[in-house]
Amino acid sequence: MVLLCSALVPSWSLPILLEKPVPTQKKADAVASLQKRIEASSSLFLTSYSALTVSETTRLRKSLRHEGASYAVVKNTLFARALGDELAERLSPYLTGSTSVTFGQLEPVALAKTLRDFADETKLLKIKAAYIDGQVVDAAQVEVLAALPPKTELLARLVGSLASPMRGLLTVLSGNQSGLVRVLDAIRQQRTEA
Repeated sequence: MVLLCSALVPSWSLPILLEKPVPTQKKADAVASLQKRIEASSSLFLTSYSALTVSETTRLRKSLRHEGASYAVVKNTLFARALGDELAERLSPYLTGSTSVTFGQLEPVALAKTLRDFADETKLLKIKAAYIDGQVVDAAQVEVLAALPPKTELLARLVGSLASPMRGLLTVLSGNQSGLVRVLDAIRQQRTEA
């Protein structure tokens, strides 16, 4: 068969034809699975792992699952295909070496904190970048994100700062009323004594 093929195809082009990778069904299924996970995620955190043990990886997955996220080790080429051309081009500087991805569906601040804390603790996980709300952010920006308080605390602070002037106004107004009541009471007492 090879002789027949080589007779039909010029000898200079045979190595080129043999070098072109043919996607297998297993790889196509992996890309389709990654595409579904990407579409279901509101944020993606790219990390570099090295020498993580099975127990450490299990612990990381458990803590991420608690935050509404999942963690997977990916092949850069398959992940790039799953991302699509535009997003793959934007994330290409970070798709080198060993890559793992955290697929987040909930609050990205909590995920950034969880990944940062785990990276600080083990020294084996390195945050490369993240894709949050249509923006690619580098590791330094993820650090800033991880330093933010949780969303619930930010909302509580906002409500407190909005309520504070109202509370002050209420105190001033009620203070004037109580002062007026005291003055009127003093006048009433003076008249009853007189």
